[in-house]
Amino acid sequence: MTGPVVVGLDGSPGSVTAAWWAAREAVDRHLPVHLIHSWTTQPLNVPVAQEARSKQQYGRDVLHRTGAELLHRYGDLALTTELVRAPASQALLEHSETASMLVLGARGLGSVSSFLLGSISMHVLGLAQCPTVTVRADDPAVEAGWGHPAAADRNGIVVGVQEPGPAADPLLEFAFTAAELRGASVRAVHALPLTTLAAHPRVVSAEHADSQYEAEQRERLAAVLAPWRAKFPDVSVVEQVATGPAAHVLLSAAVHSQLAVVGRRPHPSHLAWKLGPVAHAALHHVPCPVAVVPHG
Repeated sequence: MTGPVVVGLDGSPGSVTAAWWAAREAVDRHLPVHLIHSWTTQPLNVPVAQEARSKQQYGRDVLHRTGAELLHRYGDLALTTELVRAPASQALLEHSETASMLVLGARGLGSVSSFLLGSISMHVLGLAQCPTVTVRADDPAVEAGWGHPAAADRNGIVVGVQEPGPAADPLLEFAFTAAELRGASVRAVHALPLTTLAAHPRVVSAEHADSQYEAEQRERLAAVLAPWRAKFPDVSVVEQVATGPAAHVLLSAAVHSQLAVVGRRPHPSHLAWKLGPVAHAALHHVPCPVAVVPHG
């Protein structure tokens, strides 16, 4: 990764918390941060008049205020800002072509409308060409910093490996890199269907079929993780193969994680997008930051 960490900033609590997370991530990765504000896509509760000049001034103030705070926290941070007229989703998607990652803010856990930018955020998550991370406004570990007691119960990076194989490599690269930077472990999670008898029609015993299938999947997961263990020898790895719906398995594993990493397949049309049920569940229910990584 060599491109900037790009943050969609609208001045709301979620976007500011996202900027804090992005700055720490950028410093650790030796990358610059680029803050973007679209003055034509502002929250409905912005206390400014509707005139374009007022909206632009609000945007400048948000960029200046947040940028100054980030530089105060991280004096060696390379930071740039940009006030754009284009819709937020368009600007962010254009930057995703060269960014190392995008970072977006979300409302607190349990909000009826979870994402600050609503359909805009979902649109970006579904079409971005780089990993996109969502950060919740009320995440105490992000707001206080990783050295604060509020982060003490965060115990590693969780990555959902739905299909062990080459397609999982972008997710694993993101997860292992994040873990190495934090001195954290990686928990690679793979969910098995509740029954696999249909996949083993020649086996009479369903119990035997399930046991055989689980063993095969454990071997596949271990094989996929092997090169990443070798590349990141200092990162502790936990392999978790569990039976149940993939979304439930991931949510259970990520309750106390520092970061959850999930995948997103590209859509045949570059104008359409679709997030799978696991990504949807993680984005709406996992309390920690969630990275959505596009993969083949």
